[in-house]
Amino acid sequence: MNFVTDTDNSIKKRWTKRHLLGLEYLSADEITMILDQAAEFKRLAEQGETKLGLLRGTVVANLFFEPSTRTRTSFGLAAKRLSADTVEFSAAGSSLVKGETFIDTARNIEAMGVDQVVVRHSTPGAPHLLAQNLNTSVLNAGDGTHEHPTQALLDIFTIREHRGTLQGLTVALVGDISHSRVARSNIWGLTKLGARVIVCGPATLIPQHVEKLGVEVATNLDKILPELDCINLLRIQFERQRSGLFPSIAEYAHLFGMNGERLKTAKDDVMILAPGPINRGVEITPDVADGGHSVILDQVTNGLLIRMACLYLLNPKNSP
Repeated sequence: MNFVTDTDNSIKKRWTKRHLLGLEYLSADEITMILDQAAEFKRLAEQGETKLGLLRGTVVANLFFEPSTRTRTSFGLAAKRLSADTVEFSAAGSSLVKGETFIDTARNIEAMGVDQVVVRHSTPGAPHLLAQNLNTSVLNAGDGTHEHPTQALLDIFTIREHRGTLQGLTVALVGDISHSRVARSNIWGLTKLGARVIVCGPATLIPQHVEKLGVEVATNLDKILPELDCINLLRIQFERQRSGLFPSIAEYAHLFGMNGERLKTAKDDVMILAPGPINRGVEITPDVADGGHSVILDQVTNGLLIRMACLYLLNPKNSP
């Protein structure tokens, strides 16, 4: 079926942003608009409306310069659910290996009639560079250690879906805060929506002056655990361990991994999130990952809805 509901139109009419580069640049109201649009798409899906014609005639290019499974698949499926055509790009085997620049590659793809560009790149600020040099809408799918806005939006959407609001909740981001684009985007989004945010991990993995972003800092998970409503377990990147930022994977799992025994000291209704891919036995044990407190698979499901909402709201062709 091919239609837009009144709720869709009211949100779309209020939306003014051309790009989604990071949650740092969105207001609380704009973040809420994305969440509300995703909720509307979920309502339609539950009624059997899983294929919408809202982006028919639109071409979405997925430009991924880093490996990705969930995010790339999710964006591609989101575009197809909205009836957009998609172009899939991988750096390997492209003209980049012949010396073509990042900008020239993007401009050439845009010249083929692309309307929206989804980009993941290892360099912080790469989506901003595209936004300055392209006429299309640019969506950041992760840029280095800077931001990963749609991951944070789906995390926040999942929490809101279970709790009704972010206001007044205490949320911990646990793990490698220094190198995590997911942590940065979550900090911006959670604090703007009224949550109390605690970043927790080894002192060597927490950036200096992070408190200036409006968060609290902890280096002892067990001490803060009874206060937490939600725990977001960030993936430990094994290459960081080789650089000596923490002694061993086993010690990290002992001090910061979420296991059954540790879970007993948490609130009865605590929510366990993880952006994935998870390292079972490191950030989280299998019994917790697959247990009743885990909403990890809900996050994956909700990621599709969030990316549908972002593609729809930022699409220039269907402006009311």
